[in-house]
Amino acid sequence: MSINRWELAPLTNQEKVKDLVKQLQIPDVIAKLLVNRGVDSFDKAKTYFRPQLSDLHSPFLMEDMDKAVERLMKALENKEKILIYGDYDVDGTTSVALVYSYLRKITDQIDHYQPDRYTEGYGISFQGVEYAKTNNYSLVIALDCGTKAVDKIAKANEYGIDFIIADHHTAGEVLPKALAILNPKKETCNYPYKELCGCGIGFKLMQALAIKKNYEMSEIFELLDLVAIAIGADIVPITGENRVLAYFGLKQVAKSPRIGIKTMLELANKKGQITISDLVFTVAPRINAAGRIDSARNAVELLLSEGAEKAKEWGVIINKYNGERKEIDKDITAEALRMIEEDASFLERKSTVLSNSKWHKGVVGIVASRIIEKYYKPTIVLVESEGMASGSARSVKGFNVYDAINSCSNLLERFGGHKYAAGLSLKLENLEEFKKQFEIAVQAKITPEQEVPILRIDAVLEEKDFELDKPTHVFPKFYRLIKQMAPFGPLNMTPTFVMKEMVDSGNSKIVGEEHLKISVKQKGKTKIFNGIGFGLGEKLDVVKSREPFDIVFQLNENNYFGTPELQFLVKDIKPSIAFAN
Repeated sequence: MSINRWELAPLTNQEKVKDLVKQLQIPDVIAKLLVNRGVDSFDKAKTYFRPQLSDLHSPFLMEDMDKAVERLMKALENKEKILIYGDYDVDGTTSVALVYSYLRKITDQIDHYQPDRYTEGYGISFQGVEYAKTNNYSLVIALDCGTKAVDKIAKANEYGIDFIIADHHTAGEVLPKALAILNPKKETCNYPYKELCGCGIGFKLMQALAIKKNYEMSEIFELLDLVAIAIGADIVPITGENRVLAYFGLKQVAKSPRIGIKTMLELANKKGQITISDLVFTVAPRINAAGRIDSARNAVELLLSEGAEKAKEWGVIINKYNGERKEIDKDITAEALRMIEEDASFLERKSTVLSNSKWHKGVVGIVASRIIEKYYKPTIVLVESEGMASGSARSVKGFNVYDAINSCSNLLERFGGHKYAAGLSLKLENLEEFKKQFEIAVQAKITPEQEVPILRIDAVLEEKDFELDKPTHVFPKFYRLIKQMAPFGPLNMTPTFVMKEMVDSGNSKIVGEEHLKISVKQKGKTKIFNGIGFGLGEKLDVVKSREPFDIVFQLNENNYFGTPELQFLVKDIKPSIAFAN
């Protein structure tokens, strides 16, 4: 997908920038980055750069938390059978692993359950409720699902089974009559932070239990490695409480990761300092692959493993699933793109809805994302089976695909999700009408800006912004400060910069067939900057044109020769005349 537009962040409050420069003794550019992220005072900067576990909100500020903990304590005291129920994605499986691993230290009357992606679908299922009844579970803790399971909870109530729902998905007009619904997004919930993921809410429930029972809090905080994975994989904002949870979760991964996470990192050959991106691109796909190819229970068992040998067994299995998932994803994506290219009316539409009876339901969300990379439109990919079409939706920056799907709810059997990702199922007889209604909904709401992929740039850099008196292999203060802005993610993305009027030093070239290795300097300057642009080999002509060009990049460290060296991770290059601010 070609990036059509660069967008420079607007000018910030210059007075606040000056104050931060003076108070924190930081470069002007760093102060601008902070103010643009809402970090516009000394106290906010202190919290931002030095998160503390004491910054976490009391879990009892969440509506229904008192009821949930009271019921859980009663179940533990009476040795009732407790079922930990979680969805089959990363957020769901990590949620189950967190709650189960904590509660099994207190009771042996406990088990976990993950719905089958293909026979049960997303969230709480009637099969799951029947399983709880048949096996005499009197309390079910549903994680990362349940907010819209009105009919399933009604059935559970008939059976005398209590449900505690710990979820973060958008609530419908009618809530299920569960014993407790822990969801900050409920209109009646006044919890101070609304963007927790499902695993984060599961953590808050266990935190509340520990507080109520006066248990040692360190055992709760050891679970934050799981929360960090879920935060990254579920693409929730890394702000406020999520930033604290992710920050200490990464510390837990670095200091003492659970054996299952360590095994997955080793299988991915990931070494050194672990970032949120590492968890998202190495651990999360392997966890997801279990539920996509076979059963999410396999991923939970890996995360719950206590011995290296058992963890390795589960890890090898899940690594195999991940390899299979990659091949399936590649094949289906190629077929989906062929369908688009053969559709003469495709370019006239503002949305994409594709379906096929031969596709694998486990990878349709990934395929939807791949399609958006090439054709930038809200996209839904469905699998047809037994008179139904079920699948996943993905969106473009700024467009609420959940709302668009909700406007077609009269045609759907079930749906749920977020602004940028959703799941849905409908009868095949309604599919063509759904495509029409969804297209109408997208046309009505999408803006011209949302139809164009935008590369957002935080600031313009000059040669002088780098400390030129130090050797290139020693990172300047500027980069050290950027590293301290991590963990990065939604609403706290890795800073992206532009340098203007660049010229080739003579050593830029293509490596590995399609990657661009650059060696450049600002026009009229002497300092050489090295970098790599993955998949940007086509830009070599611009670099070699002898005309100045602008380059958008993130700062990155290259350890290829064993000595850390500052380099540019190139995002795009255009002739200098093409971009002005």
